[in-house]
Amino acid sequence: MRILVTGADGFVGRHMCGALRAAGDEVVEAHGPRGEGINSTALHFDVADEAAVREAVAEVKPEAVIHLAGFSSVAKSHQNPSRVFAVNTLGVVHLLTALRESAPKARVLLVGSGEVYGPVREGTRATESHPQVPLSPYAASKTAAELAGEQFHRSYGMEVVQARPFNHLGAGQDPTFVVPSFAAQIRAIALGTVDPVLRTGNLDAIRDFSHVKDVVEAYRVLLTQGVPGQSYNICSGEGRTIRSLLEEMLVLAGVDARIELDPARLRPSDIPSLVGAPDKLRALGWHPTHTVADALRDVLGPKAPRVARLG
Repeated sequence: MRILVTGADGFVGRHMCGALRAAGDEVVEAHGPRGEGINSTALHFDVADEAAVREAVAEVKPEAVIHLAGFSSVAKSHQNPSRVFAVNTLGVVHLLTALRESAPKARVLLVGSGEVYGPVREGTRATESHPQVPLSPYAASKTAAELAGEQFHRSYGMEVVQARPFNHLGAGQDPTFVVPSFAAQIRAIALGTVDPVLRTGNLDAIRDFSHVKDVVEAYRVLLTQGVPGQSYNICSGEGRTIRSLLEEMLVLAGVDARIELDPARLRPSDIPSLVGAPDKLRALGWHPTHTVADALRDVLGPKAPRVARLG
């Protein structure tokens, strides 16, 4: 199957393209305009540029699309909401419009986010029918993008499947995200290049974490088996505090550090608890095969020599 992967140069995109090629699919990578020159065989365009999207889709005429391109930072989305909506919402409209014109039978997986649910009462899990209460420009833009996907499916019969991934971890994630940020600080402490002080934001938030390799496998399942017009949570169904992840990372790295709250790392609005129910996806045969500990080891990388200890 010829599959167009947007955002192929991103954290998940790199894992996704590798998995698809390993399965024997023909992959056409679409990178953002800033990646130009890095991969000469990839397409380069901004999904917020309607003309560029139409040109690319007309050239590829894909049989399927996995749409990963987007503005991915919840925290940074508060700084530039208009850009977030231009990329995450209008980018989806541009893509679906182009597909309707040039490849109307293509199967489309739109990757949204579990953030669309907003706060979920602690001890409970959000199913796909849970009300959507977005608390950030990022989450609101993903909610709007889902509505666009539903409209194109209902109005034009396009095979659009919606994915709602919760937090996922693994090698190659941008260092501005919480776990890679912890990992960078832990490595520096282990090497003795900084004082053994680890600066964090809110550690009490409860989130649902999965290994990126399991998330990528879920996308492959949804692309082939997901029901058009339907949404699917991609999650473990288990909640963990950010603090518990940090403590596990310190143990895995063999590092002791003093933890200090950095007010600059706090979000304008934060969700106390966000855990999903994966039952609908599991009914399609998907089951995770990697642990969160596996993901944390991947993020930490080779163990550095431990030279910094607190008394």
